[in-house]
Amino acid sequence: MRMRRKKNGAERLAACKELILPDGTVDPFAVFGNDRPVRLEIGCGKGDFICGTAKAEPDINFIAIERISDVLMLAAEKVKAQEISNVRLAVMNAANLEQRLTPGSISRIYLNFSDPWPKKGYAKRRLTYRAFLNIYRSVLTKDGSIFLKTDDVNLFDFSIEELKESGFEITVLTRDLHASEYADNNIMTEYERNFAAEGKKINMLRAYLKGDKNE
Repeated sequence: MRMRRKKNGAERLAACKELILPDGTVDPFAVFGNDRPVRLEIGCGKGDFICGTAKAEPDINFIAIERISDVLMLAAEKVKAQEISNVRLAVMNAANLEQRLTPGSISRIYLNFSDPWPKKGYAKRRLTYRAFLNIYRSVLTKDGSIFLKTDDVNLFDFSIEELKESGFEITVLTRDLHASEYADNNIMTEYERNFAAEGKKINMLRAYLKGDKNE
């Protein structure tokens, strides 16, 4: 369902300008002014996950991106209201990551409930399609990782094969996250809470380029 355009959305987003990444290519370490690891959420929605994760891990920096400015505005307002200092946001398409972020600057990418694009012929639009994974490789650190959650079994199975073909090693995989050993530390998104309330099982995986697989 398409979100209705928010009243005064541009003005509300401008009021959060201190949280928004500048235009052009940015060095995340320069943006945050320190050398702490930087993680990226692609498709942050209204910001529940990024806010919860950033508060749980204050020694990590986070960037949250979203294609739709009115949606990003809601996330930015939430970050600002909660006075979270280790989050920055941007209206950005995942296809443009190479042009917006310096190479090797991101230690982890979160893909939470991405659009499954289920129609035949739409596979190339999925955020775990190999062309996107190659883009992610360019901005990930050498031991970078991808953490994925989805309720869509077909997208999950597709993602497993694409990750393997693209040089990632899957180190954690569960098809029922909320009943698994990983449930206690799981921070839910807005979609995830709704899906869980409907009784849907949540698929989750973690995939690494190389390095410490036990984090």
